[in-house]
Amino acid sequence: MKSKKMLAAAIGAGIAPLLAVSLPAGSASAHGYISSPPSRQAQCAAGLVSCGSIKYEPQSVEGPKGLMSCSGGNAAFAELDNDSKGWKVTPVSRTTSFNWRLTARHATSTWQYYAGGRKIAEFNDGGARPGETVTHQVNFGSLTGKQKVLAVWNIADTSNAFYACVDVNVS
Repeated sequence: MKSKKMLAAAIGAGIAPLLAVSLPAGSASAHGYISSPPSRQAQCAAGLVSCGSIKYEPQSVEGPKGLMSCSGGNAAFAELDNDSKGWKVTPVSRTTSFNWRLTARHATSTWQYYAGGRKIAEFNDGGARPGETVTHQVNFGSLTGKQKVLAVWNIADTSNAFYACVDVNVS
């Protein structure tokens, strides 16, 4: 009986590492941001603007839905709300592609874009899970000149959203 227990323990000890490597990994604690045109957090990550901890986790600007701040209400990322920080402004056309880089795939309700104090675009994903990148064609309508775009990725199955601000000059 003792040898059967020892054999079972030895087999278990041998199989455990194989199971650990073959099981799916847990979801990442990070999520997504706009990589092009470069969002404020993308500029921080690239070292174009001096920032705090957002430099190491540009994909983590998460907060409750319905906010209108670049930081998503996250005090650790409050630098993103500072409009005078020296953000690089990207020249864009009246219709521009916004490219999101996602590090976790969340069921998505909507993607929203705000500029000039109003919503300029919304895309409804109806709960779909996007791939690693998502691109939206956003039309600025009558807006021209320097604009701060607030982009919001609303998650379908939580009360949170991800936030990104992009500084552009619409020609």
